[in-house]
Amino acid sequence: MKEGQIILTAEDGSEEAFFVLEEAKIAGETYLLVAESMEEEAGALILKQTEESNTRTYEVLNDEKEMKILTKYFEELLEDIELEIE
Repeated sequence: MKEGQIILTAEDGSEEAFFVLEEAKIAGETYLLVAESMEEEAGALILKQTEESNTRTYEVLNDEKEMKILTKYFEELLEDIELEIE
């Protein structure tokens, strides 16, 4: 695993590596902006962290309102990044 990279395990046991671009803690919630690679045009996801029974899980953020707020927040934090919601 490279520095700044996390490995996430899906429910089916498959693993995928992501690069953590930024972490945000807002209103008691933790979010990660992750990318598939460090290339300029790489796809990115916003993940919402939950913890239950000492197990940390991440879910892809799907709430449109929350997504708009976090997209703007991450763009302001990372001045050289432009995020597009698809």
